[in-house]
Amino acid sequence: DNSLTETQGNVLESPKPNPCQSVEISKSYGRAEWREDLKKVLQRAGAETKPTVFLFSDAQIKEESFVEDINNLLNAGEVPNMFPSDERMAILEAVRPEASKQGLETPVELWGFFVQQCRTYLHVVWCSSPIGSAFRERLRQNPSIVNCCTID
Repeated sequence: DNSLTETQGNVLESPKPNPCQSVEISKSYGRAEWREDLKKVLQRAGAETKPTVFLFSDAQIKEESFVEDINNLLNAGEVPNMFPSDERMAILEAVRPEASKQGLETPVELWGFFVQQCRTYLHVVWCSSPIGSAFRERLRQNPSIVNCCTID
């Protein structure tokens, strides 16, 4: 239930404003808007180190690539090639102060730090109906939904 997840996310992190993030789907919402929304969620969790719950339901799947991105996020902590080089550099600079305390300086080390922060601070909640073939097909095509999640 989406409202339960939102309430729980807000209660768990009450000192941090609005930890529960979701996407607003419209008729014109497509892959570009989806990627921009995902970037914001990842920057909040990874660069700003704010505990974040990303709430997503099967009703919000306008393209199957959305599910593929969630699969990548669950498996690797990132969506490959999502950030262009200028945005990637801004992220590296944002994490540099904290990462340097751990002796991490190179771009590869800083990016790894960002991804690890995303894995630490981001929780993905995907609400989906198990009825019908769409759910089974998505699980078959995106194994991280099974391997990296608790299904309830």
